[in-house]
Amino acid sequence: MAKNKSKSGSSSTIAQNKKARHEYSISDRFEAGIELQGWEVKALRNGKANIAEGYVFLKNGEVFVSGATIIPLTQASSHVISDPTRIRKLLLKRKEIDKLIGGVERQGSTLIPLALYWKGPWAKLEIGLAKGKKAHDKRADLKDQQWNRDKARVMKSGLR
Repeated sequence: MAKNKSKSGSSSTIAQNKKARHEYSISDRFEAGIELQGWEVKALRNGKANIAEGYVFLKNGEVFVSGATIIPLTQASSHVISDPTRIRKLLLKRKEIDKLIGGVERQGSTLIPLALYWKGPWAKLEIGLAKGKKAHDKRADLKDQQWNRDKARVMKSGLR
C-alpha cells in the first residue's frame, strides 16, 4: 500500500480514467485494495470495467468508490442479483485515510479514481488527491503537450 504506485511486471491495467489527468491537477496518488464480490472479480478478469464516471468519497472514516461500473458476465452472475454500479469499499491503511481526510477537509481537494489494475492476484484502484483545473490551465497544458510533440518530431527528423 505505497503512496506512489510502481508498476511491476505482474500488474496489468484493467481500466484507466484518462479524462482525470486533463480535468484535475493531481497532487498525491494512493493505491487501494477493493472489496469485491465473486462475480465482480470474474468480470474484471475479462476487462469489463469502467471508472471514468466514478468518484471516491469518505464516510465515517472509511473510503468508498461510487459510479465505477463493473459489467456482470451472464454466465458468472446468473444466481446472484448483481448491481454494476454499487458502492464499493476501498481498503487503505489508517495513516493513508487520515492523509486523505486532511486533504479533502482542509485543502478542499477531491478524490478521483485514476486506474484499476491487477497487482498479482489482487485488484487495486489508484486514487488521486486532486484539485480541479481552470480552463486556462487546461489550455496551457495542451499547449505544452503540443510543443513537446513538435520538439520530439524535429529532434527525430534531425537525426536522420
